[in-house]
Amino acid sequence: MNQDPAIRKALAVLGRTLGPDVLRKCQALLAPEQNAIAARVQPAASDVAYGPHPRHRLDLYAPSGANGPVPVLVFLHGGGFVRGDKRSPDDPFNAHVGRWAACNGLLGVVSNYRLAPQATWPSGGEDVGMVVDWLKRQAIEHGGDPERILLMGTSAGAAHIGTYLQLRPGVREVRAAVLLSGLYGVTPMERADSQYFGADATRYTQQASLQALATSAVPLLVACAEFDPPRFQAEFVALLQAVHRARGCLPRVHFASGHNHYTIAMHIGTRDVRLADEVLAFVRESCTTGEHHD
Repeated sequence: MNQDPAIRKALAVLGRTLGPDVLRKCQALLAPEQNAIAARVQPAASDVAYGPHPRHRLDLYAPSGANGPVPVLVFLHGGGFVRGDKRSPDDPFNAHVGRWAACNGLLGVVSNYRLAPQATWPSGGEDVGMVVDWLKRQAIEHGGDPERILLMGTSAGAAHIGTYLQLRPGVREVRAAVLLSGLYGVTPMERADSQYFGADATRYTQQASLQALATSAVPLLVACAEFDPPRFQAEFVALLQAVHRARGCLPRVHFASGHNHYTIAMHIGTRDVRLADEVLAFVRESCTTGEHHD
């Protein structure tokens, strides 16, 4: 089913602007659908520690009636490196990616990570690695298959996945990665970025994950939104070009028409199934291919 025309119109009016007010308006637009599903699907385990820091916590959403271990989809929220939460009154819909995963036969994992300015690069990529390591050990206890782990992140969460692949070149621990409206080190650094990457623009360039993502053997699904700010669209295009140069072909691509930087992830699980169906097909294909990334 496609997007509600009224929601598309409202998001078009909001335009490409970011900020707390826009975020609240996006949440209000999607609240009726998301709240109904939230009432039906509760986490199987909450605030599970995957590391020593207080932010090293994750929630798990398990499918009902699963026959044997199922693929594991890890979701990493956005927030400009300095904010965000897997499940809180201020960020109620990050958890919904986990619920959507469980409703579609996957073990959904929604994870927090350390935030800037207290935690700086490469802490996000390190935390992604810690989540993967924890799942390799513990996923089976929650009904997940440790040999079929996939990563999905939006905005800063997508950037952290890139850093994870940069820190672990040649990684074969995960089957695939889904990157929504991420930053990969292409466009000039902004204030929020400097709190995480540091003020030295040269160092920021060195820390960019673009080349690591382009040359990794991990299959990618890369997406951006119609109403993303120009910066994020430029990052999207640059990553596609880099992958094409390195691999000789484009990765799997989705352009989320009618959505903005917030709703590209926030709407997953609603009646607008265009991106959700693409992600689900990508997950299933990545988990049935003969090549193993473990």
